[in-house]
Amino acid sequence: MQGVIAVQDPARGLFAISVAAELSGTTVQNLRAYERRGLLDPERTPGGTRRYSQDDVDRLSRIRALLDAGLNLAGIEQVLDLEAEVARLEGLLEDDPRTS
Repeated sequence: MQGVIAVQDPARGLFAISVAAELSGTTVQNLRAYERRGLLDPERTPGGTRRYSQDDVDRLSRIRALLDAGLNLAGIEQVLDLEAEVARLEGLLEDDPRTS
């Protein structure tokens, strides 16, 4: 699938699993495996259907890049956790008036 998709709220679940797989260049089976592993947590409809956000698709692209770099899923989990922690700490620094 080509083209740019404009998403007003990148955290809102918009894409079905097959579309998210295509957008990220992976398979539906991999998406389910990443979810079981805790690497993804897509929204669910009241009926239980997964809905992937643009943030989820971006995360899938990051997972794929790390896989292409030779990391396994355990290593990817650690990298993503560390990146989230760095982002959290950077946010704290930005909010701290002493560092402005």
